[in-house]
Amino acid sequence: MTETASRQTLTALLNTLEPEGDVDSMSVRDLIQKIGERAFAPLMLIPALILVSPLSGIPTLPTLGGLLIMLIAVQDLFGRDHLWLPDFLMRRRLSVAKLQSALTWLEKPARWVDRHTGDRLRMLTRSPFRQVALVIIILITAAWPPLELLPMVTSIGAFAVSLLCIGMVTRDGIYVAAGYVFTAAVVAVAVTLVSAGMAAAQ
Repeated sequence: MTETASRQTLTALLNTLEPEGDVDSMSVRDLIQKIGERAFAPLMLIPALILVSPLSGIPTLPTLGGLLIMLIAVQDLFGRDHLWLPDFLMRRRLSVAKLQSALTWLEKPARWVDRHTGDRLRMLTRSPFRQVALVIIILITAAWPPLELLPMVTSIGAFAVSLLCIGMVTRDGIYVAAGYVFTAAVVAVAVTLVSAGMAAAQ
């Protein structure tokens, strides 16, 4: 299973995405080349973090981000050591101004996470528990396209994915466990609301 060679900090990961030179936009291919085509967990984490930021309000971005994360998670799950993405995704571009705005917005949360990570419950970041996290990520992102029109829903899902990916990137199982708990809580609330709605309709 592909994993980064050592624990990374979120601040260092975000810094790798800083635009270079006088450019107006960056493609998904550009961002992947900055992170590394073998770094599956960081490659899932970055779009998840972007979708937690105010950029989640850009039309179609949650769907494209979810598709990107899901394709990476599926390939990680099946043990590929080199990422492949369809060309239409690789060619998608993001405004440098909007990217810079998202990176600035994420600076403080990233520094907080970096100060609160450690070598805890590390078994949750390794096989077979890593595969469990990947399956959950796939299920969460698969639900985003039909839910994109509902305000904040994809951002809630992106937060859950971010917790799971932060755990894998930093090798801190506490964040993976937090991702499980958060996902379970969201599902429980959703089921309760749906059940209440059905009961009221009867």
